[in-house]
Parts: sequence; C-alpha cells; structure tokens
Amino acid sequence: MKKLAVTTAVIAGFLAAVSASAQYKAQDAEVQTILEAADSAETPVVITLEQALKIGLSENVSVKVADMEIQRTGFAKKGTYASLFPQIDASGSFQRTIKKQVMYMDFDMGALGGAMGGGAAGDGSTEGGEGTTLPDGVEIPDGSAGAGEGSSSSSNGGGFEVGRWNNFSAGVSASMPLVNAQLWKSLKISGLDVELAVEKARSSRLDMVTQVKSAFFSTLMAKEAFDVYKQVYENAMQNLAETQKKYDAQKASEMELVRAKTTVANAIPNVYNAESSVILALWQLKAVLGVDLDMNLDVAGKLADYAEHMLYDIKENEEISLDRNTTMKQLAIQAEMLSETIKVQQYANIPSLAMVFNYSINAMTNDFNFSEYRWTPYSVVGFSLNIPIFAGGKRYNQIRQAKNQYEQVKLQTVNTERQLKIAIRQNLATMETSMKSYYAAQDAVASAQKGYDITEASYKVGRSTLIELNDAQLALTQSRLAESQAILNFLTAKTQLEQTLGQDFTAE
Repeated sequence: MKKLAVTTAVIAGFLAAVSASAQYKAQDAEVQTILEAADSAETPVVITLEQALKIGLSENVSVKVADMEIQRTGFAKKGTYASLFPQIDASGSFQRTIKKQVMYMDFDMGALGGAMGGGAAGDGSTEGGEGTTLPDGVEIPDGSAGAGEGSSSSSNGGGFEVGRWNNFSAGVSASMPLVNAQLWKSLKISGLDVELAVEKARSSRLDMVTQVKSAFFSTLMAKEAFDVYKQVYENAMQNLAETQKKYDAQKASEMELVRAKTTVANAIPNVYNAESSVILALWQLKAVLGVDLDMNLDVAGKLADYAEHMLYDIKENEEISLDRNTTMKQLAIQAEMLSETIKVQQYANIPSLAMVFNYSINAMTNDFNFSEYRWTPYSVVGFSLNIPIFAGGKRYNQIRQAKNQYEQVKLQTVNTERQLKIAIRQNLATMETSMKSYYAAQDAVASAQKGYDITEASYKVGRSTLIELNDAQLALTQSRLAESQAILNFLTAKTQLEQTLGQDFTAE
C-alpha cells in the first residue's frame, strides 16, 4: 500500500511537471505569435493586460537575468557538493640541473674510491679522464678514486657531486574528506543561496508585473485624455461653425467669433500634447515588456472596464499579512544563512580527517634517450588529520563578525516590516479615497454633460453666450479627466498593494 502511494505521488508529480511544461510552451508560442505579428503589421496589434504580462514574463531583461542568477547559484551548489567526492589531480615536471649538489662525508675518500673502483670493474662502471661515475649516479672528482682525502678536487672542497642532469617526474594524487563538519554545514548554506536566488527571481517578476500594469494603465489614461481633448476640439469646431453662421446672419458679434476661434486655437495644442503622451506611454510599455520600441503594439480596453473591480475586499486579519512578501522572505533566508554561517565558523574549531593517496614515477638521466630510462615508482596512501589549536583569535573574531551580521539582519527585518505595514495602510487609504473620488466624479460627469447639452442648445437659439458654453465645456472636460484619474489612482494603489502582499501574476 505504501509503495502504491509513493508510485501514485511520483506519477502525479510527473504529470504536473508535463502539464506545466506544456502550458509554458503554449504561452511562449502565443507570445512569439504576437511579437511576430507586431513586428511586421501595418496596423497596431492590440494586446490585453494578460497578454502584456505574458510578454513581459517572457521578454523582460530583469526576469531573464534573475533566471540566469538561479542557474549560477545552482552551479555553485553543485560545486560545493563536489567537495565531498575525491579530488584527483595529475602532475608532471622536468628539471634540468645547472649545478649539481656536492656531498661531503667524514671518511677516507681514497678508500671509498678504491673500493668502488675495484667493484666497478665487475659492475660495468667507467673511469674517464675527468672522474669516476658510480652506478648510482654519484661522481667522484678527478684524482679521488684510489687516492687519499687530500687528493680530492679542490673545486669541490673535498666533496663529490650527486644527481644527474635531467630529472623527469609524473604522478597522480587524490584526496577525499572523511570528517569535515565545516564542509557539511556549507552545503546547507549553498542550498539556501539557491533558495535566495529563486526568491530574488520572484521579486523581479513581481516588480515587472507592477511595472507592466502601471505602464498599461498609464497608456489607457493617456488614450482617454487624448479622446477627451479631441472631443473638446471637435466641440470647439462645431461651436465655431455655429458662431460663424450667427455672425454671417448678424446675430453674433465679431467678439464672439474671435472668442470661438481662440477656443479652437487653444484646443489644438492640447490634442497634440495628448497624442504625444500616448506615443510616449506606449514606448514606456514596450520598454518594460522588453520588446523593440518600433513594434506596432497597442493596448485594449478602457479604464472604465476596470471600474467594476474597484471594490477590493480584504479581511481585517489579512490586512497586514506579509507571509508572501518577497522582501520579508529574502530577509528570512538571509537570517537563516547567517545563522548557518555562525555554525560554520564554530565548526572551524573541530578537527577534520581526510584520506590521501599519491602515486609518482621518477627518472634521472644525463641524456635524452627515453627508451632506456629507468623509471622508479613511488606511492603512498594514508590519512590526514588536521586539529586546529591556535590561530591568533582569527576564528573567534570570525564568529563574532557572523553574529554581528545576524543581528543587523534581525534589526533590518523589524524595520522593513514596519515600513511595509505603513505602505499597506497607505495603499488601502489611497484606494478608499479613489473609490470615493470616482463615485463623486461619476455624478460630476453626468451633471456636467447635462449642463453642457443644455448650454449648447441654449446657445444655438441665442439664450446663452459663448462664454457660458466654454465654461460648460471646461467643467465637462475636468470631470471626465477626474473620473479617469480616480480609476488610475485606484489601480495604481491596488497594483502596489498586490506587490507588497506578494500576489503576483505567476502564482495564479
């Protein structure tokens, strides 16, 4: 039964991984389709807020860098685990002797030379004009063989040279830790480092989502402001045409005609500025998304579409909940890492044990005839015990330093939590104020629209002046912009609140 449960859990995990992978592939395919269409389309490709978030999660540079940081810490973690395995190294060297060493011995060199000379005849040793070369590579200076100590080479001071001109060596060494508490504890720190990188990547995504939403809503606001000023311009043009008719029929003064033309002239710069604001807002959105600024993209919807979501229900006990806040999570991970670092520094006082192995071969010759070299092997295996005794207080001060850093993070955590709670309350207050402003602006828009319609009808029959009509137009414009601004303020505060609470788009 237990095996069946484990098998079921493994299969469920595999299916979930396959489903998530397929979902991400589908999202990437959707993003690539949108970007390819926007790159070559003559008309703007309209994207929704959800599509903009998907593009940002796929193309944003900060998100990509954060993902690469996760990979880097993963590599570092694997490198730390590699310290538990044997470390094997090969080496090789060649040395050419410039001046041989001279050895001195406290016995009769003549007797040594005579003895070695007698034995050399049967062993194949040679005697040259400069000296006698012994089988083991020891050279007796000229005149020392068969002579007394006083006949040794004056240049060597009575000693004899040892060694050969060429020295070749090669070998393999291996070591593996058996008992190393400091290394074992560092493995856990490496795991926490990866966890911190993952949380930082989540923070980058949260920040990116907030930026995309803010840029998206700002673009909608710019477009609505453009529509409002464009409507003002069109109304001014209609009023100018109506005034021109009255002036031609001698029912309006020249002053009224001039005032109507001035109203049109004043409306034109506002239209141009609003249009420029739309272009800049789209550029800002594209920059946040991480796509080419020349892509032909546009945003879908209006701010009024989000007005129905302005009621943000949040429970009193969840109002200041920071369980999913990324800053608090990062500080918690950092505190845990420093806690483990204290233990690492303390474990530096514990003895460590390692197994070592070494194998080497050597050859010493006077020529380069490799086929006749006589290689001498040498190998050892053993254990290396390291017992820390005294380091001048270095380890003790490292422990104190780690504890100091731990206390700093604790203080930062308390202060950060306090600041985040203030930010939450501020965002909630802004949202509440924006809701009240929106409802008041709705009434103001209805009243201003009705007032403008009445004034416009009265102006056509000559019962209202152009000044009254312009005042009605100004009131209508201000109320419309105030309504849109109230929605934007609410959405901005809500977006910041969701980031503070850790409610990101990817979690859904």
